[in-house]
Amino acid sequence: MGKPTGFKEFDRKKVPWRLPVVRLNDYDEIYTEHELPHLREQGARCMDCGVPFCQSASGCPIDNLIPEWNDLVYNNRWKEAIERLHKTNNFPEFTGRTCPAPCEGSCVLGITNPPVTIKNIENAIVDRAWQEGWIKPEPPAERTGKTVAIVGSGPAGLSAADQLNRAGHLVTVYERADRIGGLLQYGIPNMKLSKEVVQRRVDKLTAEGVTFKTGVNVGKDIDPKELVNQYDALLLACGATKPRDLPIPGRDAEGVHFAMEFLTANTKQSVHGDQIADDFISAEGKDVIVIGGGDTGTDCIATSLRHGCHSVVNFELLPKPPEERTDDNPWPEWPRVFRVDYGHEEASAKFGQDPREYQLLSKEFVVDADGKLSGIKTVSVQWEKDSDGKWQMAEVEGSEKTWNAQLILLSMGFLGPEQYLPESLAMETDPRSNFKAEHGKFATNVDKVFAAGDCRRGQSLVVWAINEGRGAARAIDLFLQGESSLPAPGVTMGTSMQV
Repeated sequence: MGKPTGFKEFDRKKVPWRLPVVRLNDYDEIYTEHELPHLREQGARCMDCGVPFCQSASGCPIDNLIPEWNDLVYNNRWKEAIERLHKTNNFPEFTGRTCPAPCEGSCVLGITNPPVTIKNIENAIVDRAWQEGWIKPEPPAERTGKTVAIVGSGPAGLSAADQLNRAGHLVTVYERADRIGGLLQYGIPNMKLSKEVVQRRVDKLTAEGVTFKTGVNVGKDIDPKELVNQYDALLLACGATKPRDLPIPGRDAEGVHFAMEFLTANTKQSVHGDQIADDFISAEGKDVIVIGGGDTGTDCIATSLRHGCHSVVNFELLPKPPEERTDDNPWPEWPRVFRVDYGHEEASAKFGQDPREYQLLSKEFVVDADGKLSGIKTVSVQWEKDSDGKWQMAEVEGSEKTWNAQLILLSMGFLGPEQYLPESLAMETDPRSNFKAEHGKFATNVDKVFAAGDCRRGQSLVVWAINEGRGAARAIDLFLQGESSLPAPGVTMGTSMQV
């Protein structure tokens, strides 16, 4: 590496977020400006580790060439850094903002010291590339005459569209929402991923020849069989959008909503300025409870705070994670440890304590005489291993409690894709209701139809969606042309593979 002793000389130091008391007053991104000397110093911490687990299967799903661009940043070769980053990642500004960074969890330095700030450096590279004007539309020099339709404009659909367009195919992306981006647009708040950042990439893809059609619900507004007949290939990348419900007494109370209903409406009105008074879900002045953790739970906390909620509590069913790795969670696995995300930090700044309550089982929504939500009843639970070593949950006697709440947001993940598309195509699904298609081939049982992303693998990370989109693009290119210069996961551009 550029500085072999850097990991000994410099401590880990993340690029800070804006102060909570400041950022709570707006929906702007939480990040501060990148300082180049700081980033060079952090890049110098990347070790000459021999085997870079950060870009292995346990680290980065798209095999980002992390040590290489860390070294380039340290040596102030930023334009080369973005060229190296783009070899494996179509949208590093998306992953640099939203990815939980499994690469950092498998960083070799992380065995004994805090890992390299890989995510910060990745984000800084692409942000500088946009600022310097190094990222420009690059339409393909030649067209194949082949056409591909993609259903869904999330990260899987967009990465597939980008790759297929580079190969010279004519790509049309269908999106049922009113704007392009899928979960990038409406599932992730502006504070974490600016919609201007999303639109910037969409504009580039448009300039390169990709066609986008919004407000078209394939399977409802148009028969997918028409797309199969009209195009040479069809890729389904429509996500896993069926939310996990909480079917306990009182579920129909006015004031219980799925997280995505809340976040989508907020982005439309608070960020885009759409007037959706009938659908807008306000947390202003309310006691808010978010059921379920993870990124989406944090996003609900942060959005509720910006609405001006009276209080916010986050229920978690599982115990509080440990501060450090346990013996059954060794490196280079993803470290299952306690973390404070931006929403937790903001809630602590406003109310003086972390909003999370652990080992709580929701039992009943409390409903008033008018059918409106007024609270929720819970009971504490304990987790113990049985004789087979499996964790079992048991309710704690006498731990019942009633919480005040006028708004409860369900953030418990997703059960898979909606089923009207596979039903209309007579397409096979797996036991979890995902579209059945083998990873690497991505072909369904229906001729010319492929599937990728969360609708194929289940709810996952943005970086995995990009992996799937890139892999599906190569599979479709092989299907259409018999050979492909598009890379398989782990293979950079320029490798021609034949079938």
